[in-house]
Amino acid sequence: MSDCCHHNHSTHEPKSAMPCEAVEGSLYTCPMHPEILKEAPGDCPKCGMALEPLIPTDDDSELRSLARRFWLSVILSLPVVILAMAPMVGMTLFHGSFTEWLQFFLSLPVVLWCGAPIWVKGLRSFASGQLNMFSLIVLGTGTAFLYSVVLLLFPRSVTHGSGLYFEASAVIMTLVLMGQWLEAKGRSKAGTALRELLNLTPPIARLVQASGDRDVPADSLRPHDRVRILPGEKFPSDGEIVEGWSAIDESMMTGEPLPVEKSVGAMVSAGTLNTSGSFIMSVTRIGAETALSRIIQLVAQAQRSQAPIQQLADRVAAVFVPVVLCISIVTFALWMLLGPEPRLFAAITAAVSVIMIACPCALGLATPMALMVGIGRAASHGILVRSAEALQRLATVNLIALDKTGTLTEGKPSLIAIHSFGILDEHRLLMLAAGAELGSEHPLARSIVTHARQQQIEVPKATSFQSFAGGGITAVVDKERILMGTTKFLAERGVDTTPFDTLASDISGGLVAMAVNERAAGLFIFQDTIRPSAKKLIGELRDLGVRVVMLTGDRASTAEAVAKELGIPEYRAGLSPEAKAREFVQWKAQGFCTAMAGDGINDSPSLAVADASIAMGAGSDIAKETAGIILLRPSLEGIVSSIRLSRRIMTIIRENLIFAFAYNILGIPIAAGVLYPFFGILLSPMIAAAAMSLSSVSVIANSLRLKRINPNR
Repeated sequence: MSDCCHHNHSTHEPKSAMPCEAVEGSLYTCPMHPEILKEAPGDCPKCGMALEPLIPTDDDSELRSLARRFWLSVILSLPVVILAMAPMVGMTLFHGSFTEWLQFFLSLPVVLWCGAPIWVKGLRSFASGQLNMFSLIVLGTGTAFLYSVVLLLFPRSVTHGSGLYFEASAVIMTLVLMGQWLEAKGRSKAGTALRELLNLTPPIARLVQASGDRDVPADSLRPHDRVRILPGEKFPSDGEIVEGWSAIDESMMTGEPLPVEKSVGAMVSAGTLNTSGSFIMSVTRIGAETALSRIIQLVAQAQRSQAPIQQLADRVAAVFVPVVLCISIVTFALWMLLGPEPRLFAAITAAVSVIMIACPCALGLATPMALMVGIGRAASHGILVRSAEALQRLATVNLIALDKTGTLTEGKPSLIAIHSFGILDEHRLLMLAAGAELGSEHPLARSIVTHARQQQIEVPKATSFQSFAGGGITAVVDKERILMGTTKFLAERGVDTTPFDTLASDISGGLVAMAVNERAAGLFIFQDTIRPSAKKLIGELRDLGVRVVMLTGDRASTAEAVAKELGIPEYRAGLSPEAKAREFVQWKAQGFCTAMAGDGINDSPSLAVADASIAMGAGSDIAKETAGIILLRPSLEGIVSSIRLSRRIMTIIRENLIFAFAYNILGIPIAAGVLYPFFGILLSPMIAAAAMSLSSVSVIANSLRLKRINPNR
């Protein structure tokens, strides 16, 4: 029994906050300005919006509220559009003051109640002077709705045959709500993934005391507390082994598929798994200070970053909104000075038309329509797209980092060679080894047994089987005394390990030494199997002009062997999850647009920090929730197909934006009355509404071209 820990453990009672709450409460950020980070809730100093927890809580009230608002707006907006468009196609039944008032009553709750969150953001942007797309949306929809109300209440004979804009206000608000709802769903999924990461640590720890072991809440642990870890248990915190040794599965942190043997003095991380052996660890870091919690905060902050297309839209809006207002004011002034009678009404009509025609209807459709069609096309080819940001960034990627274990390789050890030292042939070595390992649960033991059965070898039963944590096994098989494990384990039992040491220095994979009757008999060599399509993937990525780098937490010798076989000129080995993420920070500082393809929990920080991220569908749930692109099929071809598809989608989006902005550039001067002095033409709001619809139709038709794309070519 170990010594008692150095604290009075009467204080080890459940705290009011679980570890996940400690992490969630440690940092708050602004939904509009993710670079703002504070340790306490409050308002954003830039826009005045309420700060939100960096890691979303499990409260889905915001998501449910947005869903209700969005679907109600869809239900109410549809009849408004039908009533507004009916006279244009000759349906005189839906014409008259009754239908106009019906449009008003249907669109009123859409604009005011359903769109309330949009109004809050837009008005705050005006109050703070930080103009963005919400400013433009509020300005356009508000002006269109108020103008329509004025036309409905007062005679319109003096406004040159103006029409109503209730349908434009309702449709634009519905589109914006759809985007906000989808964004909230994405944040909710991200929060679920992060909470799953937090749940990797067990809720209960086995505290070692002088009076015996006692179960305590894991969140009550303090530094220097001693905790006993049994086989099959996960670590509740970071710590140092002070008694015993074992094989630790650290694949979630390093990506290395083989358990790592650790003894006294070795460091262990929260959330990793003890595969065999019992030992005692001294707690070194708890709560938000653990390596796992730092990974979670890194992922959460990266997921909050804005997509470049949104940043561009906000920058354009910051200039576009005041420009439109200035044009509208100038238009009003010129009509008051130079326009025909009745000047006041003509000036109001022209000034308001400028603001309404600038409303981002086609602009609002330009990106989501292309994304909707493109994402559907991607799904039909086994590519699941989780965010617009992922597609946009992936289109400009010129450097991609590929995880080794589970991405380029199968992610599980396979027996690839048996080296005999001449005592027995390879066939008998394999038979005896399989018999000895038949009772072991170690991954390498299972691989030996599986390989023997694949060779149709009848596996004999062992007697006197013993397993030694972190060392190996002993057994008697077919009257032969078998020892299998590390060279250290065999040396301690009187085996001359010189033959093993000489050969092992030239081998890159995992190794298991075998002795028969205390004599060195053979060496079993293991390696993670490379995926058949990996080499083809590297060549296709190069053809796309993408620089390829392999990242892994595995040993340098293993990484070098895989890189050489696949023809990858660059690789980084022995990296922790945080070290992988730092590589991306450095590449981005050098001007590269980066992508990460991985499958493990240890890849999640890199998947979050990289400009674009791709997760293998067979990988961990955390990796899939962190990544923007998920490959549902096991083939690596989806990585290249994703890049090709993203580039095509972004081309379509740019074309759509040209349509939308061209409409505004041409429409605003006409709405202001630039043609009136020459042709006596003052744009009718009804014609403006038709032009706005035509612009939207152009955007939709262009987006539908994506249905014919084959991303595999």
